[in-house]
Amino acid sequence: MSLKQSKSASWRKLDNAAKVFPATASKKDARVFRFYCELQEEVRQEILQEALDKTLLKYPLFKTVLRRGLFWFYLEESEFRPIVKEEYKAPCSNLYVEDETKFLFRVNYYKCRINFEVFHVLTDGTGATYFIRELVKNYLFLRYREKNLQEVSLLDESITVRDQELDSFSKYYSKDIPKREKPKKKAYQFHGVKSDYDELQVTEGVLSVQQVLQKAREYGSSMTIYLTAVFFCAFHREMSVRQMRRPVVFMVPVNLRKFFPSESMLNFFGWIDPEYQFGEGKDSLGEVIEATRNYFKEELTKDKMAMRMNEYISLEKHPILRMAPLALKNWSIMAGTYAASRDLTAIFSNMGTVDMPEEYRPYIKNFGVYTSTPKIELCMCSFEDELVLNFTSQFDSLNIQRNFFEILKEDGIHVEYPEDKYPSREEEKTTGVKFHQWLNFSAIALAVLMVVVNVLATPGHWWCILALAGEAMAWVLISIAFKKRRNLLKNAMWQLLWITFVCVAWDLITGWRGWSVEIVFPLLVLLVQLFMYIVSKIQKLEARSYLVYYLMACVTGVIPLVLLLFHVVVRIRFLSVICVAVSVLIAAGLLIFRHKDVAKELEKNLHF
Repeated sequence: MSLKQSKSASWRKLDNAAKVFPATASKKDARVFRFYCELQEEVRQEILQEALDKTLLKYPLFKTVLRRGLFWFYLEESEFRPIVKEEYKAPCSNLYVEDETKFLFRVNYYKCRINFEVFHVLTDGTGATYFIRELVKNYLFLRYREKNLQEVSLLDESITVRDQELDSFSKYYSKDIPKREKPKKKAYQFHGVKSDYDELQVTEGVLSVQQVLQKAREYGSSMTIYLTAVFFCAFHREMSVRQMRRPVVFMVPVNLRKFFPSESMLNFFGWIDPEYQFGEGKDSLGEVIEATRNYFKEELTKDKMAMRMNEYISLEKHPILRMAPLALKNWSIMAGTYAASRDLTAIFSNMGTVDMPEEYRPYIKNFGVYTSTPKIELCMCSFEDELVLNFTSQFDSLNIQRNFFEILKEDGIHVEYPEDKYPSREEEKTTGVKFHQWLNFSAIALAVLMVVVNVLATPGHWWCILALAGEAMAWVLISIAFKKRRNLLKNAMWQLLWITFVCVAWDLITGWRGWSVEIVFPLLVLLVQLFMYIVSKIQKLEARSYLVYYLMACVTGVIPLVLLLFHVVVRIRFLSVICVAVSVLIAAGLLIFRHKDVAKELEKNLHF
């Protein structure tokens, strides 16, 4: 069966692991990772663009954007065309921006490097490896076909798009698998001064695969276990005696496809968390390697990985959690992620060996990978005899990285440090940072001015209290407007809710007269509905971009009917009646003339 016989779904749910990333993505941790390939010659932009277009035909699941539903996020197919650019942003910059409709990956280049960055919602390290191999293969074929370089297929043609989009977590979930019973300890935390604006610090080292493999065998271990132990010892050199009371604990991601067969391009990984307790007299590298080897042998089994996998999925399938609104889920996920981070010291990801067809290898120097992180993370991958290690962190201090490479050198391993791999960039603040800095300063300055005038001019009348309350409400209003500026329809709904809340509160504080619900609320609803209509026409929005907000405005517009029935609205009724009538007519029109689109949007937004 050819891939051309299969069509990607117009939308799909997130896999189990992906559900965490939109809730926890931030400027401090964009949840973006970069896979790159360094070629022997400089990259040509027009050829890389053609190669990307060709690659997306084979992996169409990447042409999706993230949407927000009532209970879960979901991915929706997009017809946008991603554009290749020369690298200009900081590595692993945010790809997911709330309310901004754009792809969750980017391809750029700098000199000889092709960079592929992806938001972790789309795929994991294995899926990213498939994509960049295909991208590099297509680029090299287009670049050197005049030299009789033959095109080679890297993907089994029997694999369909449906296979690529399979949620393997759900496929292998079983209620019958028992839970693990292993108490967690609070881990040692590395602290230090963060870089400006939490910018990612990248430290790269290149080693010989054969040299590291030979040294690992001398200790009777694998290369992964050996480097994990070296990473442990790098932290040990920074720890005080007091800090050694807590163990050093790593998160080591594991490709579950090695235990559970899957052709999925979606996230399908678990992890183990090896730890080592220093300060007990067994702190030599050899002793750390032995303890690490025993841990890997005990935990890296199909049964143990199945137990861990079921723990993640059982939370998602809990009936109460499934029915909780997305905002509540996100807060819970963020709290859980923060708590879990205290159980970890650092992260070590081994992406394994990247293989390419023999005829393509002479044009490639190496592959590398790294990811955004709020802690310190070490990523590794190899190509032929080049083992590329990349450290990422947001700390100014590079002591852990220095210690790691020093231990390797003490063990007789040669390390090279590539230079000039990134374009020079002028440090600049983001628009959001500048706006909030000036907004906060202006608000404080105005508040101080009002208090000073009140104290000096009218010391017996504290009118500034009400003025400060009004300013605070205005500050929130402006902040909401700025944060939701990328989606005007959502912005309108938020403004409606906030202004209504402020007016009702003011009405209550100043002695209830009912103007907030008799005049302001129905008038606001009508204005918001008119605003939505104008915006959707001017911006030529597709139905999927406005239907849900129309329905929300209609539901809100029926609230005055309840207020009328319960005699909350008594004196001025005509605005409430008009508001309800208009809302009912809009809802009826949508359900009659756009019922298929409405049903489809509700299915996407209400799935749980």
